[in-house]
Amino acid sequence: MNDTIDTIGKHSIGARNPSTVGAGVPRLATRGNRALRVLSEADWRHWTENGYVVVRNAVPRDTVERIEALIWAFEEMDPADPTTWYPPEKVKLRRTELSYNAGMVELYHHQLLWDARQSPRVHGAFADVWGTPELWVSIDRVNLNLPPEPGFAFKGFMHYDYDPDGAADSVQGVLSISDQLDPDVGGFTCIPQLFRDYPAWRARQPADFDWYRPDVAGLPVERVPLAKGDLLIFNSRLCHGIRQNVSRGQARLAQYIAMLPAREDDVAAREWRVRCWRERLAPQGYSLHGDARGIERTRYDTAQLTPLGERLLGLTSWRERI
Repeated sequence: MNDTIDTIGKHSIGARNPSTVGAGVPRLATRGNRALRVLSEADWRHWTENGYVVVRNAVPRDTVERIEALIWAFEEMDPADPTTWYPPEKVKLRRTELSYNAGMVELYHHQLLWDARQSPRVHGAFADVWGTPELWVSIDRVNLNLPPEPGFAFKGFMHYDYDPDGAADSVQGVLSISDQLDPDVGGFTCIPQLFRDYPAWRARQPADFDWYRPDVAGLPVERVPLAKGDLLIFNSRLCHGIRQNVSRGQARLAQYIAMLPAREDDVAAREWRVRCWRERLAPQGYSLHGDARGIERTRYDTAQLTPLGERLLGLTSWRERI
């Protein structure tokens, strides 16, 4: 990787995607006596002990396969022809910009992406971990992680996306759009041991340690295999990363989906979300570049929302019954 990417740390991170930032001090739910909507008892134990949980078949396979085709078409690449995967302009971006280096694709608002976001099973899983159904969904992008072009390699690194010492809780999510069962194709990795033992580990770190580049040498890294349609939800206090795709001719595709407690009294946030959806706008913030071609605004219609989707966006209040 080049020096610019190698030297990015916590102080490089500026304003974030507004739809992935909560307000106040949201706290994840304890179990108590409440019933679970989607997670099993074993899922809940895994979530609390390891900092992540996998929801199998979270989105119908037909929807996932159509998202897969959409991503390839949006990137103007042929999944069956690797010679189309490395156009010079994209190679340059991958070498100089961290988000492109990691396979991020500036696609946010197609109907199929909203279909995944408003899936009742996806919502139910996030409602389980938050302990409330009254959530807003993130407006986030997708990922196409290719094998590196000759002479270049993406070297993933373990990191936190948010300060693990912060008072607020947060969660993140990844919907697998392709099978990520072959270790060579890369995919999500994490350190559950550090999640469990964080206080003792943190006590050995400098006061101002770089949580975006933590020194985790010697700690066991766990690979999380995902099948097409599986949803991975992880606690933002879980140190994680992406494995390099070292396969021959395979790609890792994913959609990022997270949910946070709804902020219905924040009029500015709600109006921004609705405008973002209606006008097919890319969120602005650190490492978010938008699509210079303007495809979403010129070729796609505003996505149709279900009653659940309207509440997850903020178009309709959770105080109104579905």
